Amino acid sequence: MSSETEPTAPPTFAEYLDGYLPDDEALLTARTRADELGCPTVVPSVGCTLRFLTAALSARAVVEIGTGTGVSGLYLLHGMTKDGVLTSIDIEPEFHRAARATFADAGFGGSKTRLIMGRAVDVMPRLTSGGYDLVFVDAAKAEYPHYYEQGVELLRPGGVIAFNGILANGGLSDPARRDQDTLSLREVARSVASDDRLMPAMLPVAGGLLAAARLA
Repeated sequence: MSSETEPTAPPTFAEYLDGYLPDDEALLTARTRADELGCPTVVPSVGCTLRFLTAALSARAVVEIGTGTGVSGLYLLHGMTKDGVLTSIDIEPEFHRAARATFADAGFGGSKTRLIMGRAVDVMPRLTSGGYDLVFVDAAKAEYPHYYEQGVELLRPGGVIAFNGILANGGLSDPARRDQDTLSLREVARSVASDDRLMPAMLPVAGGLLAAARLA
């Protein structure tokens, strides 16, 4: 029997991207909370893209649809300006409790976050039109068309709206897929592409991130 060890398979492209900038302790703890609550989270490659976007925008005001346990919120906060405030909306009170603990663990006090419990489609119309640098959407896919319509109204000129999981595991390009989530994602992809207020790009990270900047 050979004593030689089997060669280790190189990481896949997705694994390489997710390992390029490893999570810190606060993010790892937030992911553990998410696992315990059965709450999906953004993978590191998507999180780093969000952090990059907020830093590039010098974002001071960000809206997040889908708080979860605060994983994506941490990435957003790390890229925002020191005086920035993250407004995060989620309907689940247990997620808000977990997110507050996550933000506190990372040293972000209550003045840096505004957590709003409720349905985003009800909350978003109450927010300041044109008052936000970034709107990040990562919630119920069937409601993405509503988030698109309301989210664009919240953006300042030059602001960005981003939709997570837009590629739907290949569903957008598969005409046989007719489930409600896929139909809603197709509607958003078409609407963003044809909206003359926006400059869009489809970013192939993880499940796909559709980002669009609001033109001046």
